[in-house]
Amino acid sequence: MRILAFDTAAGHCSAAVVTPEGVLAEVNEAATESHSRRLMEHICEVLSHCGLALSEIDGLAVTHGPGSFTGLRIAISTAKGLALAIGKPVVSLSTLRVLASQVADAGILISPMLDARKGEVYFTRCRFSGKDLIFETAESVGPPEVAVAGIREPCLFIGEGALRYAETIRRTLGERARFPDSRDHAVRASVVGFLGLEQIRQNPGAEPASLVPVYIRGADVRKPSLP
Repeated sequence: MRILAFDTAAGHCSAAVVTPEGVLAEVNEAATESHSRRLMEHICEVLSHCGLALSEIDGLAVTHGPGSFTGLRIAISTAKGLALAIGKPVVSLSTLRVLASQVADAGILISPMLDARKGEVYFTRCRFSGKDLIFETAESVGPPEVAVAGIREPCLFIGEGALRYAETIRRTLGERARFPDSRDHAVRASVVGFLGLEQIRQNPGAEPASLVPVYIRGADVRKPSLP
């Protein structure tokens, strides 16, 4: 089974093709221009690297949030369009779950974080029990000080939000705060693909209509000022 996966939820644009045996191709690039301009280029690049046509893909996987409102809409609309075009199943995954799964061998509490702007982060707390990821808090949004409040054990922080507020986290938790290498904080499409592969096996009839973004925080809607 060949899965095309991609993510544009945060500051990186990533696309990959995976199979149960491993990663066939992956691109992970810091965004220097709009995700809408780069995503299809990256999708074409990984397919070309594998020598595959889009029609030879068996399913698609994408992140549904939380993350950048614009980035989520770009990825989900692209996934829906491609799935409809080739008539293949498509599934979506929590961005925070994907980040946690990138450090599945941590052996300690994990707190994936994404930058939510306005001095806030999207976050949760979870840990692995064998192969099962157990969430200890709901996915939430708030200041980094709130995100780390009450942590009394070593915790691995991962994600662009954790990277941005690393000093705040260290100041609050001291030696309990752990971080992976700085290059590991971006969401990897290959991990989206492996998680998506399992979901498609369980639900081979997953349809594009099932994809909806999960924002957690409502979009800002400002009334125009009157002259």
